[in-house]
Amino acid sequence: MNILIIGSGAREHAIARALHKSPKSKFIYCLASNNNPGIKKLCYDMQVIDINNNELVVQYSKKNNISLAIIGPENPLANGVVDMLGKAGVQAVGPTKEMAKIEASKSFARDLLLEYNIPACPKYKVFKSTEGVKAFLTDLGEGFVVKYDGLAGGKGVKVSGDHLNSHEEAMKYCDEIIQKGGKFVVEEKLVGEEFSLMSFSDGKTLIHMPAIQDHKRALDGDLGPNTGGMGTYSAANHSLPFLNKNEVKKAQEINSLTAAALKKKFGYGYKGILYGGFIATSNGVKLIEYNARFGDPEAMNVLSLLQSDFVDICTSIANSNLKNTDISFLNKASVCKYAVPNGYPNKPIKGEEINVDNVFEPDMLFYASVTKEGDRLILAGSRAVAVVAVEESISEAEKVAENEICSIKGPLFHRKDIGKESLIQNRINHMKSIR
Repeated sequence: MNILIIGSGAREHAIARALHKSPKSKFIYCLASNNNPGIKKLCYDMQVIDINNNELVVQYSKKNNISLAIIGPENPLANGVVDMLGKAGVQAVGPTKEMAKIEASKSFARDLLLEYNIPACPKYKVFKSTEGVKAFLTDLGEGFVVKYDGLAGGKGVKVSGDHLNSHEEAMKYCDEIIQKGGKFVVEEKLVGEEFSLMSFSDGKTLIHMPAIQDHKRALDGDLGPNTGGMGTYSAANHSLPFLNKNEVKKAQEINSLTAAALKKKFGYGYKGILYGGFIATSNGVKLIEYNARFGDPEAMNVLSLLQSDFVDICTSIANSNLKNTDISFLNKASVCKYAVPNGYPNKPIKGEEINVDNVFEPDMLFYASVTKEGDRLILAGSRAVAVVAVEESISEAEKVAENEICSIKGPLFHRKDIGKESLIQNRINHMKSIR
């Protein structure tokens, strides 16, 4: 098989490594935004192009007899690359353009859940102008969220108390969105603990992955600006220490109901990764947002734990045969920590050299926004490299991940508290207090 990966971050490095581990005979190709050295090492061919140019992607796929494409980032999905590949006879792990609206449009996702009576939404309204916004904010009181209704790399959401300190500041952000020609969602702020639950979907069957907690804030103690994700952890029982069994089951059920709703709405099934961003509240599990692909960093956790043949899983998604595919994950814990450039996320430095030679176990290392210049590893302007440790417990995995990430040299920083017992205990205490 000739398998194409679209994208070149740490998520795609994890995808490439999982494909490479398969005993199936295959050649791995990659269309990339940057010259990721980790992916390049695993590929038969890798080209740096505009991955949002569907025509270039299709031309490359035809030229190289690609039979299956796995799409990593959200923009090519929202841009309809799966539709174009399908017309060219190339199967894909990823939803069509209209299905990808589950991520590309916050209002579409909310309205879908409402239309099909999936009880996972907070109180919300969609706006194209400021008319009625003030009244709705007054109705919501002090707890509110304003979401740009489109793709913003995880940085389009502003929450009261974190980013917005008054209704006036919220109105100002709404004005900014309107001036850019956008619409937005205003909704009630949910209080609880967030977690990610991703599912493989072949249009008929959903197979759920272990639950994971991501850390969006840049600094220890959940302080600082929002990022693309500074790290993640998962537990050996595939739940999380602050969740109960019913909460994980509820998230799985919401994913299954959403996939069924999409099928009813469009007349065909959702193929790819359905990633629910959930929050456990005093009033049950609610949906924060959907993503239409693997999360980054979450992909590194689940694919490091995956015991099954990833090529089999991908072909089963494309052929609607997940029901007959063995999918299992190690009953171990995982901790992922990202090393990011100084100044990230607002003014990350780039062009500086980093050194990973002292990382003890190279298979724990995932390259992201870095490029190779000769033998030098150079920062390319976003999250640089991630380390993933898999051990019997979260605290053991945290110690290994912390040790390894501290061995990476360069103008970088990371969150030291991800996976720490004190952080997890805070999460447990928080859920006890709101339950």
